[in-house]
Formats: sequence, structure tokens, C-alpha cells
Amino acid sequence: MRKPITIHDKMQQGYTYEYAAPMGKHFDPRFKPELSPKQMLRMGIFGGRYMRDCMDEFPKDWLAHAKMMQNLQPGHDKKVNYFGVEASQPLRVWQQKGWIHPQDPRGWFQWYCRYYIGRRSEDDERQIKRWLAMKRHITQLQNNCEPCDMNCRKGQRQALLHWAYDSRYL
Repeated sequence: MRKPITIHDKMQQGYTYEYAAPMGKHFDPRFKPELSPKQMLRMGIFGGRYMRDCMDEFPKDWLAHAKMMQNLQPGHDKKVNYFGVEASQPLRVWQQKGWIHPQDPRGWFQWYCRYYIGRRSEDDERQIKRWLAMKRHITQLQNNCEPCDMNCRKGQRQALLHWAYDSRYL
């Protein structure tokens, strides 16, 4: 097993976790993401802003060809998103709604990145249930869009991408 990770970044100081599984393996049987974090970053998510100050925690190849805003400039750019639309709420909204667990102060995608590299935690059950709840958007696309029409419901498609669902073939 790999050695424990201790985090020191803008939003976390001294948080430590250990790997409980090999990278990309031994997921909960209900949790079947269609995209890896690396694939998501390459496609374009969260306006290119997400987790730019803490990527040292993750494999370097995740950033190769990732669509990210440069120089830690403030804000985000919807043009960086794969579908070119806004599809997420600000972090403060996530915090107000209680969606943020202290171990992952940046939210679901941070949880997923850490889960993907092998961390398992007390928050896994809640996050997997949230991921499963996103399937309703797949049904809406199937009921309202022609197959593979990338212009139909772009916001829902981008939101699904933020949750590791690949809507390009729906």
C-alpha cells in the first residue's frame, strides 16, 4: 500500500488519509462512474476552476491536457466546460445546503478524486447516494432529446459530466 497523504492547501491544513484500495479499483458495487477524474478534467468541468490549488495530491497525468483556467485567476469560464454552458452552483451554495463534508471542502468531485485514488471514508455512502440520484437527469435526456443530440439540454449534460456520467451517447 502507498504511504498516507497529508494535505496542506488553501482549504485544508493537516488533513491526512490513507489508501484503502488500489487506484480505480474496488468501488462500491452500486458506484459505477462512466468517466475517471482524468477524463472529466480533459473534457472540461466546473468552468476550469475546480481544485487548481490542490492538484499536487493527485496523479500528474490527470493534468496533462486538462481544461483548466490558468494562473489561479478568479472566477470560472463556461467556455472551458465541455458543453460550453454553466452547470454548477457556487461553493457557498453547496455549503449553505449542507452538501459539503469537512474532509472534502471542495465537494463531490474532490470526494470522487480521493475515492478514485483509493481513499475510503465515512462519507462514501452519502456521496454514492448523491451520485445515484443524478440518474434522473439521464431519464430526462432520454425522454426529451433525440439520441446523441448534443445541443439538447446542454446544462443537464454538463451537470451529468460533473458527476462522472457520460451523456455523449444518450
